[in-house]
Order: sequence, then C-alpha cells, then structure tokens
Amino acid sequence: MPRMRAQVPEVSGYVERLNAAWGAHLAQRAADASTVISTFAGCGGSSLGYSMAGFRELLAVEWDDNAVATFRLNFPEVPVYHGDIAALSVDECLRLPGLQPGELDVFDGSPPCQGFSTAGKRMMDDPRNGLFREYVRLLRGLRPKVFVMENVSGMVKGKMKLVFAEILRELKASGYAVSARLMNAMYFDVPQSRERMIFIGVRDDLGVTPSHPRAISKPVILREAIHELGPSKQIPGELTANKIQRWSETKRGDAHTERFSTLRLAWSTVAPTILKTPGSGGHFHPDEPRLLSTGELQRIASFPDQYTFVGDWMASVNRIGNSVPPLFMRAIAEHIRVNLLTIPALHETAAG
Repeated sequence: MPRMRAQVPEVSGYVERLNAAWGAHLAQRAADASTVISTFAGCGGSSLGYSMAGFRELLAVEWDDNAVATFRLNFPEVPVYHGDIAALSVDECLRLPGLQPGELDVFDGSPPCQGFSTAGKRMMDDPRNGLFREYVRLLRGLRPKVFVMENVSGMVKGKMKLVFAEILRELKASGYAVSARLMNAMYFDVPQSRERMIFIGVRDDLGVTPSHPRAISKPVILREAIHELGPSKQIPGELTANKIQRWSETKRGDAHTERFSTLRLAWSTVAPTILKTPGSGGHFHPDEPRLLSTGELQRIASFPDQYTFVGDWMASVNRIGNSVPPLFMRAIAEHIRVNLLTIPALHETAAG
C-alpha cells in the first residue's frame, strides 16, 4: 500500500505558504524518500522544489561558477558536479551518488533554452539546442524510473516545432512513455506568469502512463506577494534620468504598463516573467521609481526569504530569471511522487 502522507496544517496567504514550504525543505528526509538527480541545476530552483516535496537529492550538475556557489550555500549536503555536462560520463554519474542503473527515482534537467526562446532569433542550429542530447545520453545510462525535462514554450512555435518533434522522438527512443505539456507557474502558487514546456517520462517496463499535475491555485497577485517587503535586499545602483522618466510616463492602474523596455508593474495582477537579463529596462516597482530588489524578485519567483544568493543584484537577477520556480517544481514533484512512484509495481520491478 502507498505510504500515507503526514497531515500538515493548512495555511492561508502566499508568504505563509512559502514559509511552510521552506519548513518542508528543512525537514528530515524519510528513510524511503524518493531520490532525484538534477542536471543544469542552476542555483537550485528545481532542487528546492523537489526538496519541498520530500525528495532526497543525490547529485546536482552545473557549470556556472556563481550558480554553483549559490547552490552550495543553500544545499551544503548535496554533492555537486561542477563542470560541463558533456564531460560527465555515465559511470561517473552513477559512481558519485553510489547508484546502479535503474535505481534512481527521478532524473531532472532544464537544458539551456536560449535557442528555443521566442525572445531570441530561434535558430535551428543554435548549439545550445543540442545540450538536450547530453541530458538524453545520461538518461539512457542511468535508466531512472521517471524523468522530468523543462524548456521554454517557444519550442512549439513556428519552425521550432521541428526541434520539439526531434526531442520527443529522442526521449521516447530512450525507452520511456512520454507526455509533454505547456504549463504556467502562476497556476501552481507562483506569483509570476511563466509558461514552460514540461516533459514527463516513465520507463517503459514499469507500465505506468505519464501525467501532469492539474492547476492547484488561482494566480497570486503582486500585492499579496511583496506589498510589505520593500527594498529589504539588494537593489541596483542609481538609475539614469531616462529610465526614471520612462517610469514616470507609464500609467498607474490595474495592468502592467510598458514604455520601451521599462515595465511598470501593477499591484492587482500576477507579475510577468522574470528575465535572466533585464536589458535596458526591467521590472519597475508599482509605486516607486526603482527596479525591484533581490528580495522582491525572489518572492515573485517563489524562493523563500531565507534563500541566499551570491553576488550583486545583477548576478541574483541572472540566477532567479534562469530558474524553475521552486513552488512550480514542488507541485510537479509531488504529483510524480504520489501518482507515478507509489504504484506497487515500481517497487517490485528489478532495476533495468
């Protein structure tokens, strides 16, 4: 029989729910906790989501120095392979966490998505579009029960549909039943509209049909997320007179307004997607002529206040904008643990 979940008190209010999720992350792991390896781990957005869902992370793979420093500061107990995923062999990926092929529960990864993004040129031959092959190479060697792969919505738009079809074929050819669905983080308790393509696969021999979680919440508006926070953490340096003028010329109201690349936010709606690089503008505070602080941005991305980022404001924006929102990944991880990993056949099947 599936193990019963512990009863947890219901909490109201976004900040209270975020703090409760942080408490779940800090809780001691169960002896039979589901396991995960995270590739393209970044600063730990996905890892935090899995941890909030009760998973035990066995290994994180990331090459960026600042991202690794941030990850290690927040996950001191998780081993990190700090280097190029192309240089990580299957044998090493198994040896580091002490696994045999087929033993891992979930293999996770978010290959860099700039080549698929609608904000870029979306070139078919962009070398960043090939990094998913490194993910597939490790997937085929580790043979986990379930995999999760995240990417941008742009991969199913226009000519990039051909790349999407190729990725889907490769994943299925790896020996998995695969489901792919566009999902928006704002329906999973994240106060940010962030649409992503989520691939979920279950190993063929397990006989389980992959599925995605349904929406669990209404969008959380900006006021509920950050109204009491203020610039409590890092904010960028002095703004140019031109940027302040752009802010002053946008209208206050119930919707976000934009002048050139300067986006003035509104309290009464969900925040727009946080970008890795804010460009010449950025997300401006609804009432104050300034960009959002690190603390405000991490709240919008569903990183708890206790999460620590390494470096200056721009480094933090890069990490936050390039992360999977933790509460979004928690919903996906909980769905997998409850609906795809608790079926008795999975525990009786020998490692493949």
